[in-house]
Amino acid sequence: MLNQRNPQLNRNGELVHLLSVEGLPRDIVTHILDTAATFVSVNDREVKKVPLLRGKSVFNLFFENSTRTRTTFEIAAKRLSADVFNLDIARSSASKGESLLDTIANLSAMAADLFVVRHSESGAPYLIAQHVAPHVHVINAGDGRHSHPTQGLLDMLTIRHFKKDFSNLTVAIVGDVLHSRVARSDIHGLTTLGCAEVRVVGPRTLVPADMAPMGVRVCHTLEEGLKDADVVITLRLQN
Repeated sequence: MLNQRNPQLNRNGELVHLLSVEGLPRDIVTHILDTAATFVSVNDREVKKVPLLRGKSVFNLFFENSTRTRTTFEIAAKRLSADVFNLDIARSSASKGESLLDTIANLSAMAADLFVVRHSESGAPYLIAQHVAPHVHVINAGDGRHSHPTQGLLDMLTIRHFKKDFSNLTVAIVGDVLHSRVARSDIHGLTTLGCAEVRVVGPRTLVPADMAPMGVRVCHTLEEGLKDADVVITLRLQN
């Protein structure tokens, strides 16, 4: 049974899906970062493999074009010894009108253990998480303008590696904040980890003033936004 408050957690408060940084308890975010840090050195080994996911089947379902994100998910799963399957959406039944849930049902029948999903529609990974078996997990690799939790967590891991402690940091997020799912994940991650000040920086068309309730300081000039910042995260213009 999924927690009604947070569909990422089971009734015991354990993480079963990674759909958004928003709403994740601080101890879970910290545990994810601590665990990730232990795997960084795998890249430096002669044999870049650990058996953690041996025998597990990971399906990468990218309904949006992606090179870096899909490739890094594939590399990560293979280095954890999983069997990885990349669905070619352009040539799949989805391109012929098969519904998203029918696609998931068919792949679930092939004994999938984990779905990595990128989709142009906000909420698509949540929908999938509601319709998979209890032992199957869903990771959101970006949904619409809503969330990109793995990129946000990677940003948190990078900041922690170089800065160690969030409590005294001023972090500026600069660019197209309005349309950026990464910005939202970064904001939730930084505030959850106790960052002293989070600023969103850009013109009014890209950084609306009503973002202040998210726990950020809104700045419409670079001079104000970057002054005394410890970390700067830059965002490109979104389509």
